[in-house]
Amino acid sequence: MTNFEQQMQQLRTQPGFIAALDQSGGSTPKALKLYGVAEGSWSSDKDMMDTMHAMRSRIVTSRAFDGRRVLAAILFEDTMDRTIDGRPTADYLWNVKKVVPILKVDKGLEAEANGVQLMKPMPGLESLLDRAKANGVFGTKMRSVIKQANPEGIRAVVDQQFEVAARILAKGLIPIIEPEVDIHCPDKAQAEQLLKPAILEKLNALPADKKVMLKLTLPTQDNLYAECIAHPRVLRVVALSGGYSREDANRRLERQKGMIASFSRALTEGLTAQQSQQQFDAALDQSIESIYQASKT
Repeated sequence: MTNFEQQMQQLRTQPGFIAALDQSGGSTPKALKLYGVAEGSWSSDKDMMDTMHAMRSRIVTSRAFDGRRVLAAILFEDTMDRTIDGRPTADYLWNVKKVVPILKVDKGLEAEANGVQLMKPMPGLESLLDRAKANGVFGTKMRSVIKQANPEGIRAVVDQQFEVAARILAKGLIPIIEPEVDIHCPDKAQAEQLLKPAILEKLNALPADKKVMLKLTLPTQDNLYAECIAHPRVLRVVALSGGYSREDANRRLERQKGMIASFSRALTEGLTAQQSQQQFDAALDQSIESIYQASKT
């Protein structure tokens, strides 16, 4: 089997979850602050990204982090372009850790309109996808945000996500479609009831030989996305933690049959730069094991 076929099989059949290590420039200061690195500890954006890469590298190289429990990892573009232990990041992930590399490709969010935030334009997407494929990346991720149960806005989010997904599929990569429903949305359950049929309509229209993944907010109604999980065009449905604590996110995830985690902040909760390697590995192992168990239901 090719690497791509092995990676497809791993994501389709193995228990585990996806580590979201794709904090962008805008969210990096907050992530570093939670890691115990105070804002202002860096002298430039480059220094900040160097510090962030050191944190990500520490996670990925930890003895607790490998493909037995972590199926895949989502990378920021800056991370893909760097190395870990002297190897390109995607190469290290797959060939050393057996963790499938995935790349975040969106460029951030537009201002809110019609109760949603669409993705900003992605100039150079095709060339980025070509670079990703050359680096051994399996798939991509892109995020929009739904803040209100606005039918027009939700339709626009889903339309945009699947339009970009078609471009990604055309390059031979597997897209993760992420129409996040903000956990603070005042009518979250209603927004999710509007989102699901819009997604299913687009899934039904996909060519029979194409597969996508979905990254969705843990739903208010348990097992709301069962039809998406069972859909023949869907490789996997993964859950974002969305600001819930790890304990709360795991508890909610355990109730969703067939849904697995793709946590970011909930994964790194409790990790600090000040921990010894032994302390860090133990804390990360505990985090990974709890998310792994919650993803097995």
